[in-house]
Amino acid sequence: MGIFSKTCEYALRAVFFIARRTVEGNRVGIKEIASGIDSPEHFLAKILQDLTRRGIVQSVKGPNGGFYLNQQSLARPLIEVIEAVDGDGLFRDCGLGLKECSSKNPCPLHSGFLEVRNRLQSMLESITIGQFNEDLNLGIVVLKK
Repeated sequence: MGIFSKTCEYALRAVFFIARRTVEGNRVGIKEIASGIDSPEHFLAKILQDLTRRGIVQSVKGPNGGFYLNQQSLARPLIEVIEAVDGDGLFRDCGLGLKECSSKNPCPLHSGFLEVRNRLQSMLESITIGQFNEDLNLGIVVLKK
């Protein structure tokens, strides 16, 4: 199990898959994306609709249509994909899910979780979709289990 929701995992994998397949200016269809990232197509359609609405992914309708990423999208930090799907709760909320957790009223995990959460947020703000795409193209990272 990952640290992100299943929806967010599919969103991240879809964005990376689209980036990799469209680097030469091509477009990729939903069936190919779903197959490429092991995602149910109907579930992925809603995710891609949300990402397109936010301008993270671009799409063109019609026979030569599909999804792609432009240069502005490749320059966006990964945190924008996560916040588009899951919101910013991962970077704000208590690690135990307590409503009253704060530095004045900490849960047992507060200090350690705060440090990890801040490091994760910093990493996701500093690395772009395009940087991950370079690693995918070099075969350094993979998208399928």
